[in-house]
Amino acid sequence: MSESETTPLRRVVAASMIGTTIEWYDFFLYNSAAALVFNRLFFPQFDPLTGTLLAFATYALGFVARPLGGIVFGHYGDRIGRKRLLMFSLILMGVATVLIGLLPTYAAIGIWAPLALIVLRLAQGFAVGGEWGGAVLMAAEHGDAARRGFWASWPQAGVAAGFLLSAGMLSAINGLQSEADFLAWGWRVPFLASVVLVAVGWYIRNRVAESRLFEEEIAQAEAPPRLPAMDVFRERPGAVVLGAGLRVGENISYYILTAFSLTFLVEISAESRALALNALLIGAAVQFFAIPFFAWLSDRIGRRWVYAFGGLGLAAWSFALFPLLASGDPVQIVIALVVGLVLHGAMYGPQAAMIAELFPTRIRYSGASIAYQLTAIFAGSLAPIIAVWLYREYDSAVPVALYVAVACAISGLSAMLARETKGLELADIR
Repeated sequence: MSESETTPLRRVVAASMIGTTIEWYDFFLYNSAAALVFNRLFFPQFDPLTGTLLAFATYALGFVARPLGGIVFGHYGDRIGRKRLLMFSLILMGVATVLIGLLPTYAAIGIWAPLALIVLRLAQGFAVGGEWGGAVLMAAEHGDAARRGFWASWPQAGVAAGFLLSAGMLSAINGLQSEADFLAWGWRVPFLASVVLVAVGWYIRNRVAESRLFEEEIAQAEAPPRLPAMDVFRERPGAVVLGAGLRVGENISYYILTAFSLTFLVEISAESRALALNALLIGAAVQFFAIPFFAWLSDRIGRRWVYAFGGLGLAAWSFALFPLLASGDPVQIVIALVVGLVLHGAMYGPQAAMIAELFPTRIRYSGASIAYQLTAIFAGSLAPIIAVWLYREYDSAVPVALYVAVACAISGLSAMLARETKGLELADIR
């Protein structure tokens, strides 16, 4: 019996989820700080909305680096294994995040401050680009076909947990400090705390063995794929296009809900930073449970219909989202974000298994990473920037709602047009 077969599935899932939580904590910490802090500390010579636009531009660069990370990590993940690449991505993300917490501001070193921020954001994007595919595949390839959607969804839930942790840290520190202290040094604490989380993640991930399916594939193959990314585009171009369709609305809507909503509440609606962060905390907490629920449901009634419900439901909800956020009523603001994030969870829950089931084992890390990450360049990376621009241009949130609705409708329709993969054995995909 190989070492991978002796690793309990629950430990594999826990390791995938905890590592993903830590990496996305780091990634989302930047997103929240871009909306609340970086516009003032790294772009102080501009008005608040323009400063936010520039801060979101540095945020977007992390998404540009994600496909490159997906290709590089996927290349080696398909050749030497999933586990070692996951360990490296964890360390790279942690180092970049701690260095952001140590960065001097524009007032101290001028233009070098935003330039250094850009370099570190690129490193974050590269790391998280390789993280997702490996974490999902470790869970999916260890699990059984009947419950793959549920098991593979826990790294997805780790994304919600990472956001919950990052927003919670910022909210707690913001609540304990004056605004002056928060801007002076308090915002740095969550970034520096990443070093502790990375140490915990390393310990847990190191106790998990390599994917059983990968080991079997390598044992049977004459040689590992030479250029797995090229094999993906040559053998599975339709799967890459389908993955992009599934991702576009899910990706855009998520960063509208979690990044632009902060700007909308604080800079446009003049709500307190505490209210904005706390409303997102509640939404992220509910979504953490919604993701595995919808994944479990996809194991029973199929991935396609659950995914389509989320995409088309969120397309409709986008028109209620901004009036509720602008209402000034804390309850309505919370409802706006909770419902939005639950509907997003209906897409995000089945997504991991759905994308993993599109590719054979020998190129699955590359295929899943490319299908997942390529969309980030023109979807999630640009979503807050486009949203801010649309609002400034039209002085209305209606164009932003239309933008989200069209994107989510594309994802919902893509799910309906896909073939059902529920219950498919990964070893049978050739």
